[in-house]
Amino acid sequence: MAYLTLAAAILSEVVATTAMKYTDGFSRLWPSVGTALGYLLAFALLAQTLKSMSVGTAYAIWSGAGTAVIAAIGMVFLGESATALKVLGVLLVIAGVVVLNVDGAH
Repeated sequence: MAYLTLAAAILSEVVATTAMKYTDGFSRLWPSVGTALGYLLAFALLAQTLKSMSVGTAYAIWSGAGTAVIAAIGMVFLGESATALKVLGVLLVIAGVVVLNVDGAH
């Protein structure tokens, strides 16, 4: 159940961060409201996850997955450059999360 709650926290954070792109510096109401609510939900779900998962493991997954997904959204949907170096960076973030989880499993 902790992994499902964590996945929901990640999804909420990704939606909030994507909405932030459209806030125009928080001058547009609905994207700003979406951003605030998304982050509030993300942190609430992360806090619930921490009841049954170590903070290091949960945060590594939450931040790493969120970073990788947001970078991919930027490159695929928002017209950001998809250079080999940027893709390598995303892969390294994913690899780091995997390594932390393998070590945490023992």
